[in-house]
Amino acid sequence: MSSSTATPGRAEQRPRLSIVIPLYQEIDNVEPLLTRVHEGLADYRGDWELICVDDGSRDGTAARLRVLAERLGSHVRVIQLRRNFGQTAAMQAGLDAARGELIATLDGDLQNDPADIPQMVDELLERDLDLLQGWRRQRQDDLLLRKIPSRLANALIGRVTGVALHDYGCSLKVYRAEVIREVRLLGEMHRFIPVWVAAVTAPERIGETEVRHQARQFGASKYGISRTFRVLLDLLAAFFFLRFGARPGHFFGSIGLLFGVLGGLMMTHLLVVKFILGEPIGQRPLLFTAILFLVVSIQFLTTGVLAELMTRTFYAAGEHTHHRIRWESDPEAAGWKPPR
Repeated sequence: MSSSTATPGRAEQRPRLSIVIPLYQEIDNVEPLLTRVHEGLADYRGDWELICVDDGSRDGTAARLRVLAERLGSHVRVIQLRRNFGQTAAMQAGLDAARGELIATLDGDLQNDPADIPQMVDELLERDLDLLQGWRRQRQDDLLLRKIPSRLANALIGRVTGVALHDYGCSLKVYRAEVIREVRLLGEMHRFIPVWVAAVTAPERIGETEVRHQARQFGASKYGISRTFRVLLDLLAAFFFLRFGARPGHFFGSIGLLFGVLGGLMMTHLLVVKFILGEPIGQRPLLFTAILFLVVSIQFLTTGVLAELMTRTFYAAGEHTHHRIRWESDPEAAGWKPPR
């Protein structure tokens, strides 16, 4: 008899799972959210923990989380940031605290269904992926303000970055911890996590799967139409870091060389006009244009050198995050929720 036949329960055991949920001004969603998480993970065949990060809420969200954490057990951990640092920073704080081999993230507005997580874990393991992205195919949001801008942004992101997914904006994701820990989230990078993950693993190890999506029941959305314009700016930053993050000197140097070549050709032409044809060049607009191009070339080349130095300093530093924690559950007392 094979070992797998003798111990079937062991073959079904799933890796330890950490669930990270950032929250901001979601006091009405806290209790139903934690209830839904426990219901959705009731049949998970492995140990799991829940990490709730309060991003500087002023409506009592943190206090409600702490009360419920004491009631539910040591597997529920609370991190309270000193102020509102943004969803990216809150998510990074949760990822730093996570102890599982797998990490799942979702929003705290109850639009994601925690019951999808066990199925996503199974799919990630079966497909041997490093990241499984949720796809809200039947998205329950406003068509004009949310759906259409999101579809346009998803198409543009896939075209620019080469990582083609239907729904970059879905926060419901499952990662292998060893991979996501190689990515440091700054600014508003949470919108492009698959892009940043593609910088440390093969794109074919990033997949997506359909997940359920519900309309918001409590609280107000933190996003508006202005988010669309911020996405465009973030996309430029993502494209730069994905292509030139480790070699910014190539990006700025290429532009500098282009201006230098153009300025050099203009100057060569003017030298021929001056010394061979004997014509005056002092008042010609081309002379001032050539000088401008050469100065710009030098500026871009020196910027590239400085960017290379700053990049090496950044990667050599041990701390790449900007959030600050006000209070958190005692990590030494943290436990796990065992399978039933």
